[in-house]
Amino acid sequence: MPQSASFALGPGTLRLIEGDITLDDADAIVNAANAALAGGGGVDGAIHRAAGPKLPAACREIIAQIGHLPAGGAVITPGFELPARFIIHTVGPIWRGGNQGEPEALRSAYAASLARAAENNLSTIAFPAVSTGVYGYPVELAAPIALGTMAEALMAGAVAEIRLYLHGRHAFDLWRCAADDLFGEITR
Repeated sequence: MPQSASFALGPGTLRLIEGDITLDDADAIVNAANAALAGGGGVDGAIHRAAGPKLPAACREIIAQIGHLPAGGAVITPGFELPARFIIHTVGPIWRGGNQGEPEALRSAYAASLARAAENNLSTIAFPAVSTGVYGYPVELAAPIALGTMAEALMAGAVAEIRLYLHGRHAFDLWRCAADDLFGEITR
């Protein structure tokens, strides 16, 4: 059975969910994209498939204007065929040992995504665990950065609810432990 946990953080709520982000009806879901916004494997490929054929054209239009999306950046497109109204595309860092700006780029990927949500008056946003899949960022190092950045946005009232989607029970358990350590099991 899929797991979930909720944390009250200021006026907002952080929910950890074991499940499929493409099924979420948040105002926006976040895509862990590549620099070319070209679709790919993992969550990026799943979001591209679920959003339908209009998403690649929208991404190509953005790339034609900016060249590429650097690690830590974020842009927004319509959600097309997804239940979510928007997709916020962010590029997380590739893990290279932690001494090449990876923590700053990861923090920026979450913060820039949350900034796009705030700029568009979106109150619910769903994230995947950015950079912890094929980009190899260790979960035990990524989780405190991601959770801390999301908590800051919730406590500031920038968004009302953040949902963090995790693939599989093991990933859920790792992130739940990290959240419990940071927030002290303040669940509701």
